[in-house]
Amino acid sequence: MTETAPTRAESLPVAPVRSGAIVLARHGEPALSRKIKLTSDGYRDWWGRYEVGGLLEGQTPPDCLVEQADHSVIYHSTRPRAIETARAVARGRPLIEDPIFIEAPLPPPNFPDWFRVGPRAWGVISRFWWWAFDHHGDGEESRDQAKARARQAADMLEARAAQGDDVLVLAHGFFNGMVGMELTRRGWRCTRDRGFQYWCGRKFEKR
Repeated sequence: MTETAPTRAESLPVAPVRSGAIVLARHGEPALSRKIKLTSDGYRDWWGRYEVGGLLEGQTPPDCLVEQADHSVIYHSTRPRAIETARAVARGRPLIEDPIFIEAPLPPPNFPDWFRVGPRAWGVISRFWWWAFDHHGDGEESRDQAKARARQAADMLEARAAQGDDVLVLAHGFFNGMVGMELTRRGWRCTRDRGFQYWCGRKFEKR
């Protein structure tokens, strides 16, 4: 039997799909005031209210995020501040909500009641205790559990970007940073860094 020679189209190699970019952005400014001094118990209550609160009214998302959303698959966490941010940026585009992107916990250490500082300071203290000493209460996510979650999030984002889609994540500062570290470890390069402030993000591209 004589084999048929491949046509020119059949003999050409298939071009690989270019991996899309991944942008990890922080939500807008929350409505809950930080102009207050708190004990550790007070901060624990404040953080609980922060987790269920939305955004300060009157904010406008930056053009760079809106433009990124126009050509991206958009993910966001299940927290109200992330949901409202995604809706503001997406302008009616489809959204994918996933609890994998919620913020890593911020359980404060049990300092005496005479120690009172603002929520920003408590955030730094609590994050240090959680990261350095794995400080967390019963039922709260540990540092290693959060690292595993960041790896799972990176797996999901890489898989979507491998299809050629740009991906935009609207979530939270520290956990976004953990995902970014995992992407960097896997060979992704941060090609645009606008920091970790509200409405700001970092763009990662595959090397």
